[in-house]
Amino acid sequence: MAEAGQGERLLGGHYRLLRQLSRGSFGDTYLAEDTHRFQELCVLKEFNPQVPGKLALDKAQTLFEREASILYQINHPQVPRFRELLRDEGRLFLVQDYVEGPTYRELLDRRRAVGERFSEAEGVQFLIQTLPLLQYLHSIGIVHRDISPDNLIQRNADGRPVLIDFGGVKQLVVNVRHQLGVPQPYQAADGTITRLGTVGYVPEEQLESGQVSPATDLYALGMTALVLLTGKDPDALYDDRRDRWVWPQQVELSATLSQVLARLVAHDPGDRYPSAGQALAALNLAHPDPLAAAWSQPMPIRMQPVVPPPRPEPPPPPTVAVAPAASYGPPMAYDPTATVAPPPRAVPVQKTSSGCWPALAGLLVMLGVAGGLWWWLDPLSQFPGDNSDVVSPDGSDVSNPNLSEAERDRKQALRDRAVALSVDWAYVSQLTDQLFYEQNPDRQGTQLTDQPADEPLRAEWDAIAADNLDLIEANLSTEARSRLGRYNPTDSDRWQRQVNALYVSSKALYDLTDARFNQLFPGRASEGFVETPVDQIWFALAQDQVNAMESGESLTEIAFAEGTFSQQQQGNLNPGHGQIYILNLTAEQLLRLNLQAPPESTRLSLYLPVPTDDLPHLLADAEQNTWAGELPQSGYYEIVVVSQATSVVPYSLTVAVDNVINDIINRPDPPAKSN
Repeated sequence: MAEAGQGERLLGGHYRLLRQLSRGSFGDTYLAEDTHRFQELCVLKEFNPQVPGKLALDKAQTLFEREASILYQINHPQVPRFRELLRDEGRLFLVQDYVEGPTYRELLDRRRAVGERFSEAEGVQFLIQTLPLLQYLHSIGIVHRDISPDNLIQRNADGRPVLIDFGGVKQLVVNVRHQLGVPQPYQAADGTITRLGTVGYVPEEQLESGQVSPATDLYALGMTALVLLTGKDPDALYDDRRDRWVWPQQVELSATLSQVLARLVAHDPGDRYPSAGQALAALNLAHPDPLAAAWSQPMPIRMQPVVPPPRPEPPPPPTVAVAPAASYGPPMAYDPTATVAPPPRAVPVQKTSSGCWPALAGLLVMLGVAGGLWWWLDPLSQFPGDNSDVVSPDGSDVSNPNLSEAERDRKQALRDRAVALSVDWAYVSQLTDQLFYEQNPDRQGTQLTDQPADEPLRAEWDAIAADNLDLIEANLSTEARSRLGRYNPTDSDRWQRQVNALYVSSKALYDLTDARFNQLFPGRASEGFVETPVDQIWFALAQDQVNAMESGESLTEIAFAEGTFSQQQQGNLNPGHGQIYILNLTAEQLLRLNLQAPPESTRLSLYLPVPTDDLPHLLADAEQNTWAGELPQSGYYEIVVVSQATSVVPYSLTVAVDNVINDIINRPDPPAKSN
């Protein structure tokens, strides 16, 4: 195939490659022009997973298409718009807008060449124009991972910083290779290791463990600002021998800016600002940047199919007025130290689609159901924008004169109930869309109008919405349902740390969550990142399971009194519920389990303290009700019992050991339970 400049063939029938911009370990980046959009410039990032064989490549591309859908929810003027995922003769490209302007690295190099650096006024302007962007990204659960002068462009059009090269794209490639079983998912064909972050700009916790969070982005932004203000690289700003920062002696700054920068680059994540909005407020600006303030507020998540069909451009989002030094967006939706690593498990398959960011046999529907389920997946997705008057599920349809008073009252009652349950109506609408189109596959590719012919379908849509609210109210706590529509892969990692501290693995957490989810949505399996509205319920159930473990409701530690060698646990399991038992044992002890319960109604698992490739578990979701053997490791073992019945199941679990060693004081390190 002809590459840049030869013009012999257009990628996807309309992209002409002009030149190569960069080379990457998992694919190259090109500048191209879109011949269907008046030769508009765009950037094509090639996805090259480097896996052997066509079948593996096709699978890799399918997985990448699915997981890259997270990028389409970003809707901010300081982030290049992601246009589509383009397949062309076995190659896969991520297409996004081209931003014309120098990187901040290039700007700094020009200053250095003449012995200059960024002034304090420029540094403050840089921060007040970038912090609201981070607040927006973090409010929808996205962490950039790789902020540095090389990944920020000063846009020629308005001089504003634009954030490019999201580190999450590299992580997606690594995730895909991991799911395909590639032995070294971070290693490219030439032996180079893909680094998720730029050394010197990422904090220690990200370099050492891969943990990322809003706090890691704030650190990287602070380091970027310091490099611009001092004109020196990160390694010159810290004295390793004395273990302290030396930048305060290298640049004269106001007390306010110095304090903000010191907190941004604090070593301990807990010492940094809880959010970008709070860092912005700490600058105590007399004249906050109006556009930046508007975009510091969380935006409704609007997702496109991975390859969206032609559609009219959506209207620009409304400007939101924000008072100076007020609250800049809601509290973080996740723990400040949450990580964004590949979740140990995937979320439900056999689910369909609709909007919403983050569980699916609708994955194909999510990817467009053959390319065209919804033109623009947003909270208004029940109704089209054609010649009919639209009736928007966000509440504005309650005054639509084309609807009967009874229908308007019915729709308003649904919205009022969502508010009472602390559930975002936009999410309820997206969930209802997904289930409505699953039940009406002949309607895929069309939307409902406010005309009389669609009244029965609108009534069906409203009935599904009511059922969804019933399900949410009956099965989720207020805390869990208040975050529906905003769960994301970082939650998996936060929960893993929480349950590990209880000597429980994420496998056990997922066993309990899967049991609850399968009871509510029979037949939906689990695979991939959180993708459809139904998957959000899986995450909400997981949140409640973590809380139940921490409260002791679903977690019990078994300890043997002196002179005893067995213990019996009894109880009743409601449909889809489960219990976890942990016990601290040593290698070579003999363990015997006996579960008295109908085998067709329960599943039994026995997890190791440290699972290995050769021995990932002793039992996993097994129908058998007994196990006996010599233990291969020392540490906390987990026994998980879950119900698959449709009615209450009484059970009795007998646990017996030989050579009992009670050592509650010298417990193993919780991080050992990492899976």
